[in-house]
Amino acid sequence: MDKTDERLLAALRQDARCSLSDLALQLGLSRSTVRSRIERLRQSGEILGFTVVLKRDVLRDPVRALMMVGIEGRGAARITRQVQGFAEVRAVHSTNGRWDLILELGTETLEDLDRALARIRVLDGVVSSETSLLLSTRKASGAG
Repeated sequence: MDKTDERLLAALRQDARCSLSDLALQLGLSRSTVRSRIERLRQSGEILGFTVVLKRDVLRDPVRALMMVGIEGRGAARITRQVQGFAEVRAVHSTNGRWDLILELGTETLEDLDRALARIRVLDGVVSSETSLLLSTRKASGAG
């Protein structure tokens, strides 16, 4: 991937529905070059997909949080399976460093979030956690 690909990806992150002609104009490239670069990035796996963020998706979870979870021993796979079944868990990320997992949580109320946190904290093998509420989101992206 070169600087042009990076600029193209940045433009697509801003507006994945931007026309090839507009992308070409913005990047100073031909329309066919933009199309072939996008196709090459898709085939190489750099671009996994395109997504739409709906208003109802954001409104669905008025309370959102990230929960960092420390796990004792080798229980990460088991705990990952368990929390994936929780309705409040939107995503599970494995990570390195102090925490073993980062959970994205979404609920209707703070009380619902509190109950979800309590259920996760008592899972066998969870030894520590830290949770941060997400106050606002300026940019969200993801691939389905």
